[in-house]
Amino acid sequence: MAKKKNTITTEEFDRRFDEGEDVSDYLDWDNAKRPGLEQRRVNVDLPVWMIGSLDMEAKRIGVTRQSIVKVWLSERLKSEQTAAAKNR
Repeated sequence: MAKKKNTITTEEFDRRFDEGEDVSDYLDWDNAKRPGLEQRRVNVDLPVWMIGSLDMEAKRIGVTRQSIVKVWLSERLKSEQTAAAKNR
C-alpha cells in the first residue's frame, strides 16, 4: 500500500475539487468505500420458465442473468420510490 504523497485541509481539497483540479493524489484509493453499495447474497427460487425468459433476454442484450436481474430490480425499486414520493 502506497503512502499518500501529500496532505491538505478539507477546505483546500474542496476548493481544488470545485475548481476542477485533479485531487486524486490526495485520496487513499486502497481504502475507498461505497456506502450503501456493499454486496449481500440472496437466494431466490424462480420457476423454470422465468429463468429461461431471463436467460433469453440477457443473451439478447449481451449481459449475464445476474446483471439483468439487478438492473430490472433497480429500475422497479426506483419507479416504486418515485410513485411513493408523488403520493405523499
